[in-house]
Amino acid sequence: MKKYVCCAAIMVIMFGCSREQKEDYADSANNEKVMEVELSADTSSSLADKIIKTADMRFRVKDVQDIKQKLSSVIKSQGGTVAEFSINSYIHETTKVRFSIDSLKEITSYKKEGLLVAKIPSEKLDQFTNDVAKMAVFVDNQAMKMDDQSIAYLSNKLKAQNRSEAINTINQTAKRKGNNVETSLYIKDDFVDKKIENMNIDQRVKYSTITLNFYQDNTVKTLIVGNDNLSDYKPGFFKRLGLNMMDGWKYFKELILALSHLWMFVVMGFVLFFGIRYYLRSRKI
Repeated sequence: MKKYVCCAAIMVIMFGCSREQKEDYADSANNEKVMEVELSADTSSSLADKIIKTADMRFRVKDVQDIKQKLSSVIKSQGGTVAEFSINSYIHETTKVRFSIDSLKEITSYKKEGLLVAKIPSEKLDQFTNDVAKMAVFVDNQAMKMDDQSIAYLSNKLKAQNRSEAINTINQTAKRKGNNVETSLYIKDDFVDKKIENMNIDQRVKYSTITLNFYQDNTVKTLIVGNDNLSDYKPGFFKRLGLNMMDGWKYFKELILALSHLWMFVVMGFVLFFGIRYYLRSRKI
């Protein structure tokens, strides 16, 4: 009798376990279906066009400085901003010719180039490039690139939603407070990163970046500068001749004064000279 009771209990337990497993599998399948439906709904509703436009132009102009001012005005009128600009001059050749006694004419050949990076509303980018082309004397190069970030944007959005739900789950089910805080903080930081990435994509989609390189032909510039050749400031010939004669007399006097310190050697020289001469003559006699 006991055997039958044990067998019946085992059968009931196995039936109950299998039923629970089936319910778990059913719940899991239902959850997966719900997630698929939600994901499909989010995808269809959130997969908007997130296209980032970038453009580059290189062109020749008559005056770099003037074009820079015109470009700034056009960018401002179209609701854009100047992110970066620079103007550089590169000297090709320079020379100096005599203009007067104390001045020279400096002649310089140089090339001026400008760089301007602007943020333009994406819907006005085509019109802006057309306006820039009208300012140019000659367009060397013009290019535009379109980068579709729709999938990346949707991925960041769904991941952010998952992290928000994970934070709520961790706060409700975590047993150890320390691990709860640490894990929650990590997920929150990742959640913020995804949000920031999407904000950056939105900003780049709204405002397109265009890089403008413009230059002008070689320009010749003349300028009167001071004469830095010191030899040109020397006095005339006769003036220098008189000064040199005066310097010669001064050097002669200095020589006499220097020799006056050696008078004893002069006297000793004369004494030796006449003494040797007298000695040689006395031997001949």
